[in-house]
Amino acid sequence: FDADQVGELDFDTLAREAGAIRDRINRMRSALSRYFVAREAVIDLMCVCAVAQEPLLLVGVPGTAKSEVVTKFRDALGIPAEDYFEYMLTRFTEPGEVMGPIDINLLREGRYVRRVEGKLPTARLVFLDEIFKSNSAILNALLTIINERKYYQDGAPVPVALRVLLAATNEIPEHTELAALRDRFALKILCESVQDEHFFELIDAGLEAQTQRDLDQRPWAEGHCSLGDILAAHRYLTMQMAQRERAPDGTLQRDRDRYFDEELLRELRRLLRTLRREDGIFISDRKVVKLYRLLRTRAWLFHGGKVEREDLHLLAHLGDTLEELELLQEKVPRLLGA
Repeated sequence: FDADQVGELDFDTLAREAGAIRDRINRMRSALSRYFVAREAVIDLMCVCAVAQEPLLLVGVPGTAKSEVVTKFRDALGIPAEDYFEYMLTRFTEPGEVMGPIDINLLREGRYVRRVEGKLPTARLVFLDEIFKSNSAILNALLTIINERKYYQDGAPVPVALRVLLAATNEIPEHTELAALRDRFALKILCESVQDEHFFELIDAGLEAQTQRDLDQRPWAEGHCSLGDILAAHRYLTMQMAQRERAPDGTLQRDRDRYFDEELLRELRRLLRTLRREDGIFISDRKVVKLYRLLRTRAWLFHGGKVEREDLHLLAHLGDTLEELELLQEKVPRLLGA
């Protein structure tokens, strides 16, 4: 699909193509995993979040392939330079480096306008490394972009092109002023060292990756699917979740009636209550709704149907701190009987 034309597609067209779109995304997901050691879970979650258009935070110490997996994900989707923006943030980063510099000529006329070409507002896929090191000016701009998908030019709101936001951090600071930004990332995933369990595979894969960099080769850019496919999948699922149908008995069926068994939905509520009561892990109302959409997206992408018990493993990525993520990584599978 052409990313520029996805917004014109109606539901019937998308429904006819949904199976083929899903297959293409899954081929890319499986193929990309071959170029990493034990990073399948990261790539899986990136694909789910990309289709759901929810931001994803990669958490791990330096040297755990956070940036590399994002770069190869971008290549695998064939995203051109004009649709991609990446930046490593520090406390000294100026807003103009991310949002675009102020147009001096217009400023002389009393207008406060940024030149945004090639910067975050014009990119569809954005990767921000060390996102929590941003200063308050950038932090405020990011919150507006994530929440409302807009920025301001001369006091007027302007939509951003952003569709997929990936970010990385070496640690999750617990400063109060960063709480709002942390909360916007409904899902976070740990990128841990793999050398203890996969020592030999890591050496082989690392040497191969270095050779490919030196020779400017990108074998992972196999063209299985495009950004257009990701956007089409999102549009299809959004339209599907908005549908209301009449059952034979005349009752109105909502999305959860068709795609989320009531017993499993009660299990989800029980799990969230257990995590809050036993471990103090609070999931906001906003995040509950996002979680539902992410579960539906995972279910469609992984097995093409209703939400199943295995999809509830997404709860392992709901933590807001490193301690919570480590706890959930162990506890959620246990609660689910895995």
